[in-house]
Amino acid sequence: MKVAIVGASGAVGQEFLRILAQRKFPLTELVLFGSSRSAGKEYEFNGKKLVVKELVHGDDFKGFDIVFTSAGASISREFADDITKHGAVMIDNSSAFRTDDDVPLVVPEVNAAVSKNRPRNIIANPNCTTAIMVVPLKAIQELSPIKRIHVASYQSASGAGAAGMEELENQYRQITEGEEPTVDKFAYQLAYNVIPHIDVFTDNGYTKEEMKMYHETRKIMDTDVAVSATCVRVPTLRAHSESVWVETERPISVEEAREAFSKAEGVILMDNPDKKEYPMPLFLSGEDAVYVGRVRKDIANPNGLTFWCVSDQIKKGAALNAVQIAEYLIKEGDLK
Repeated sequence: MKVAIVGASGAVGQEFLRILAQRKFPLTELVLFGSSRSAGKEYEFNGKKLVVKELVHGDDFKGFDIVFTSAGASISREFADDITKHGAVMIDNSSAFRTDDDVPLVVPEVNAAVSKNRPRNIIANPNCTTAIMVVPLKAIQELSPIKRIHVASYQSASGAGAAGMEELENQYRQITEGEEPTVDKFAYQLAYNVIPHIDVFTDNGYTKEEMKMYHETRKIMDTDVAVSATCVRVPTLRAHSESVWVETERPISVEEAREAFSKAEGVILMDNPDKKEYPMPLFLSGEDAVYVGRVRKDIANPNGLTFWCVSDQIKKGAALNAVQIAEYLIKEGDLK
């Protein structure tokens, strides 16, 4: 099993290295690719030093089985043919192909089987907020079809990569030292603030991030469910949080929902208000699962249910989800 990581020096690329090692992914060779700026950097993997190769057009991907890409949509589009033309499966973490009809958009706990139908040998990883939300939604959907979803996200600095996390840490330091905080990755100072603006605004007043949740949720769940999102950047370092309201065809009790969450693949129920037990990003960074709590009836809607969920954006929202897709393909014997 010959594997490559494109974008190895970024936050998600580095997470790929950790996850592949932690999960003992069955590879025989791992090759790292990056930009001209990253070329020559060394990273350790399973006790060996790996040197980043510069990503260039040509036949460098001949003989590879799986290529994980996390270098941005423009790079994914530019190099997709180079990566896939010799038979490698490209599992892409960017937004480049998510809405393409001939590219499956996959969260393994929800729709793993669609990854087998990949005409272009490309599989797309969803936006992090969508991936985190649909895992627990699958448990509700199996109880009763979901008609509407309202979601407010509370997204950490990690959504803007390693540079975003560094900027938040630097802002707190600068403010403490009486300096003017540096603002570069975000629209405004994030320290001591929340910013109701992630990605660019579209013509309907929603941001592109919010519209990703609309389109991607419908594609992954294979339904025409109505989705309305408000995405907010908050001053936490890592792991995203979401408050989700769902309306189902029939009323679902809190007890039913809790039981479904407790049995759902990829979900850990953490819901004990009496003991102040509920998911929080401070304590769940680095974890694999989507943690669910604050499960309760929506008192504004007889068929409504609401819950709170937290998951590590860089893991389940990106690198872990991609590795799980690859593991599924290996288990199914669905590689060349």
